[in-house]
Amino acid sequence: MTKQIKTGPIMMALLVAGFVGLFSETAINIALGDLSQIFSVGTTTIQWLATGYFLTLAILIPVTGILMQKFTTRQMFLSSIILTLFGTILAAAAPSFGVLLAGRILQAAGLAINLPLTQNVIFTIFPPNKRGAAMGIMGLVMLAGPALGPTIAGLILDTLSWNWIFWVQVPFLLFSMIAGMIYLPNVNEIRKVSIDLLSVILSTVGFGGIVYGFSVSGEVGWTSTTVLGAIIIGILAIILFCLRQVKMETPMLNLRPFKYPLFIIGVCMSFITFFNMLSMLVILPMYMQVALVIMAFTTGLVLLPGSLLNCILAPVIGKLFDKYGPKAVITPGTILVVISYGIYSTFGTETAVWMVVVTHLVMMLGIGAVLAATQTNTLNSLPKQYYPDGIAITQTIQQVAGAIGIAVMVSLLASKQNSYLANVADHLPEATASGSSFVFKLGLGLAIINFILSLFMKKPHDVKLKS
Repeated sequence: MTKQIKTGPIMMALLVAGFVGLFSETAINIALGDLSQIFSVGTTTIQWLATGYFLTLAILIPVTGILMQKFTTRQMFLSSIILTLFGTILAAAAPSFGVLLAGRILQAAGLAINLPLTQNVIFTIFPPNKRGAAMGIMGLVMLAGPALGPTIAGLILDTLSWNWIFWVQVPFLLFSMIAGMIYLPNVNEIRKVSIDLLSVILSTVGFGGIVYGFSVSGEVGWTSTTVLGAIIIGILAIILFCLRQVKMETPMLNLRPFKYPLFIIGVCMSFITFFNMLSMLVILPMYMQVALVIMAFTTGLVLLPGSLLNCILAPVIGKLFDKYGPKAVITPGTILVVISYGIYSTFGTETAVWMVVVTHLVMMLGIGAVLAATQTNTLNSLPKQYYPDGIAITQTIQQVAGAIGIAVMVSLLASKQNSYLANVADHLPEATASGSSFVFKLGLGLAIINFILSLFMKKPHDVKLKS
């Protein structure tokens, strides 16, 4: 690493690619109904465009920890961009559902490399007192991508064909590739490490099985042999994976970061934050479209102010973290999330749209404060040599949490919805409002747990780092 490193262009190259990947994560969701008809496939099949994306992330992110030690920063970056670019073009030009799904999987593979790589570069090129601001900007991207996806995709679908959801991403990926090739240096230390095939298989079966089981639960039922079998096999595989990693001299995923209490607290908070955030970004539009009878594009516009506010304030929140420490930022953020879920849980069919806008503003401000600051503090609590492993662990946890959160909350919403329709009244808007309220109450409970955990946060330099 030299003094000639230009952090601005480096961040631009990495974060533009990350934004595109995270935008693509949710943008396609608004077009699933149209794509189901275009490709003549059922609802269960078309959902794999979303499920397959999460599944790929959950499978590949654990492997990136060791890949970042085996290959240079530039090799990893170019692999990420090429996979994403090729997948995006393949999806945009897809003549059939199978080709579109293959494109989505390649896109997710690129993002699975980009997210851990970006965090690792940030923690290498920025000193500890500036990481909060840098991670604040990354947090902005991690929130803005998924949040803006449905809004922009809705606008595209109203004016162009579904293919343009992918075509519009290509210029940004090319810009990111050129900027990265010019400015991104090799900042990681290359080690002679071998990839353990059995660990890869156990990781794939473990994380893939759990995400798959939860993802199909809403369609085939929680008591289905497929669901229970996939989840049980997944859990057993992860247990075997962890036991193998502990015994290996050079594990695929080093679990030593779990020796640090602040890391454990951060991982738990990240799991809850992503579980709540990604499921909320699915449930809230469903509530607005069915219970409040708002059009899809209008729904995106209602969610837009919260996303924009978060974009504006993310760098400020990062600087506050650097100046005042984690608790001063994270705890107030968790309180805002608790307040928002408390209000969400009272929503019904007569709720004014402005109430949804204001509550979402408060929610996104709270999540913005919690997300980036928690990630920064979690990784700051580790010695430098554990950064790749800590990043791989946290990123895997986040994607698995998001996939499980969406599956669980949508399944519970559907269950409450059906129960209301069968036992109370055959009125879908009221049934959806009832189901949404129930789901938001569960989110409130998890948000309260996050608030309690935030009280135990402290600056990592107060903790003695074990090598």
